[in-house]
Amino acid sequence: MRSQIAERARSGELPVGLKLPTVRALAEELGLAANTVARAYRELEADGVVETHGRRGTTIAATGDSAHRLAAAAAAEFAERVHRLGLGRDEALAAAHTALQAVYRG
Repeated sequence: MRSQIAERARSGELPVGLKLPTVRALAEELGLAANTVARAYRELEADGVVETHGRRGTTIAATGDSAHRLAAAAAAEFAERVHRLGLGRDEALAAAHTALQAVYRG
């Protein structure tokens, strides 16, 4: 469910600002536990795909800018950490490459 919402938001099928169903309503519609939907919404918010506005609900965010911003911040964190660990540039790139391969294969 989480990946479907993210992909549909990125493709524009779910337009920016679209209000998503409440956690309870979507859980009932999909036959899932409310906690499962709530966790997916939290993860989507952490990824910058949706924005939660309290009682006003959850909406599709402008993901392009926030996704790139979050990716750049994660990359900077990674670069700083591998530098502190004493890895060279080639070793750091190899580690990142391996991690990306594992994610995109699965």
